[in-house]
Amino acid sequence: MKDILKKFPDQDRREFLAYSAKAFLGVGLMPLAVRSSAFASASPERMPTAKNVIYLYMAGGMSHLDTLDPKSDRSVKGPVEAIGTKEAGIQISEYLPAIASQMDKLALIRSLSSTQGAHEEGRYFMHSSYTKRGTIVHPGMGSWLVKMDGPRNPNLPGVIHVGSPNPGGGNGFFEQKFAPLVIGNPEAGLQNSKIRKGTTEKEFEDTVMLTNAFDSEFHRKYNQKKTRAYTDMYDDAIKLMKSRDLAAFELDQESKHIREAYGTNPFGQGCLLARRLVEHDVRFVEVTLGGWDTHTNNFERVSENGQVLDQALGTLLADLENRGMLEETMVVLATEFGRTPKINDNEGRDHSPTAFSCALAGGGVRGGQVYGETDTTGKFVKGEKVEVPDFNATIAYALGVPLEKTVYSPSGRPFRVADKGKPILSLFG
Repeated sequence: MKDILKKFPDQDRREFLAYSAKAFLGVGLMPLAVRSSAFASASPERMPTAKNVIYLYMAGGMSHLDTLDPKSDRSVKGPVEAIGTKEAGIQISEYLPAIASQMDKLALIRSLSSTQGAHEEGRYFMHSSYTKRGTIVHPGMGSWLVKMDGPRNPNLPGVIHVGSPNPGGGNGFFEQKFAPLVIGNPEAGLQNSKIRKGTTEKEFEDTVMLTNAFDSEFHRKYNQKKTRAYTDMYDDAIKLMKSRDLAAFELDQESKHIREAYGTNPFGQGCLLARRLVEHDVRFVEVTLGGWDTHTNNFERVSENGQVLDQALGTLLADLENRGMLEETMVVLATEFGRTPKINDNEGRDHSPTAFSCALAGGGVRGGQVYGETDTTGKFVKGEKVEVPDFNATIAYALGVPLEKTVYSPSGRPFRVADKGKPILSLFG
């Protein structure tokens, strides 16, 4: 064995050992090379335990000043007051009382900074760690996770997006089987997943058999990757139609009490659906809440959106903990950029990518902490700056996705899950 390993370059040797450990010993894909880097000089006291992700995306640029990073200067904070949380010394906006009561589970990152100040480009960067290009589409974090570590449920998609899909969150140049399933209405169940009314099981199977017979010559003639991908997609769809796991999409199986606790709105029910999907071993579920582009009526709109977010996230964290799922489920609260300290003439705040806030919970992250800070106005990062790829590297690290493993696009260009990002290991300490 030693002679064989000597033939491998250092990086390939590390990858071989990591994958062998996973295959034969049941060890997760810890990013071994990252631990020896300068950034990771101090190992965390508590190792990451994440297996799945519930990614809550605030589309439009959530104002950090009115949510997770309130300021005392009245010219900056406007009418919003800060409130105490379950963790002494940590304050957040009065719009988020339920989240404040769950602060012992959350790590706030107040020093994020992006290079992208437009919505589409910002969302793309946040989801993929790469800037938008016209020549290539990069994969999102969920697709990276499933490609590198595989699905856990053979009957369900590995990645599911609830609500509007976001740029940069798809499968990019990865195969179609790593693409997210998009669900518009979380309360409608999985549409078109049952045999058409009036059609018997035998008639359905005969139709599938006839279709395959018609297509067989085409598949033989064009035995290519994309052609095979479509065949696999139809096979997976049929397998799902016959699976008991379809019950994961049926929210009416939940009690009225728990459904109301999450909030009787699409985002709240989307968070409940995310919990059910993770229970059925879906690896990555993203739920989007739009309406954060508050150039006008910032305080009224953030208050309304904050109430929806607060109820859903506060309930989700408590629900996951009560079910013993929080250690294996990383909950991410993210957005594309923050908002300006200056309040414009329309009582709004404009785009400000230089500083903003996100949050992490579960998956081995130590709750009740704040990482980084902004200046007194919230315009610029004051300490412990976190670039977008660093934030994504932290999520990947928690999941055990190898950060230094290179994957090549169809054109032969090399890419890594979080580009050159470095994980924030102290969050796990």
